[in-house]
Amino acid sequence: MNLEEQVYSVLVVSSSEKFNQLLPELLPVSVFSPVSVVSNINTARRALSERDFDIVIINSISDDDSGTAFAVEAAGRKNSVVLFLANAVQYNDIYGSLVHQGVFMLQKPFARQSFRVATDWLISARERIRKNEEKNLSIEEKMNEIRLINRAKWLLISELKMTEPDAHKYIEKQAMNRCVTKRKVAEEIIKTYE
Repeated sequence: MNLEEQVYSVLVVSSSEKFNQLLPELLPVSVFSPVSVVSNINTARRALSERDFDIVIINSISDDDSGTAFAVEAAGRKNSVVLFLANAVQYNDIYGSLVHQGVFMLQKPFARQSFRVATDWLISARERIRKNEEKNLSIEEKMNEIRLINRAKWLLISELKMTEPDAHKYIEKQAMNRCVTKRKVAEEIIKTYE
């Protein structure tokens, strides 16, 4: 899928009506959809437990630690990127602790162009996570296939008294002769002998 076609789900944690009214302008539906807006951390935690979001934006309006703790929690999820919006005092106090946890930060007040740049960073980070997820999935699938083939080889060794190299060659030759994958041959062997 092209980046132009990609749409990102967003969870916004903000109790600021002024900020929330700007969201359609800041997060165009052509790129960000759905955009779920919640007004407190407890509701945000519940929303995050019910579904995954590509992007989490926390508009901090208080000095308590619940917003920063939630930012770290959300950033710790395997597939979400987090942007924490903080006033100048808060920004200086928490920058180091949040950035080291993988949380992006933007100081308020900000220009719309700065917010656009920040969302571009979030998209870039999310795409990097997506590529790693795909790579991990393909590695995991390959490992499962190897385990399956090894199981089939051990069945051939124990049931037909083949050597390990012969069992390996048998599976490869069957796959090549029948124009099927080694996985398919292994599944048939397992089905036959188990």
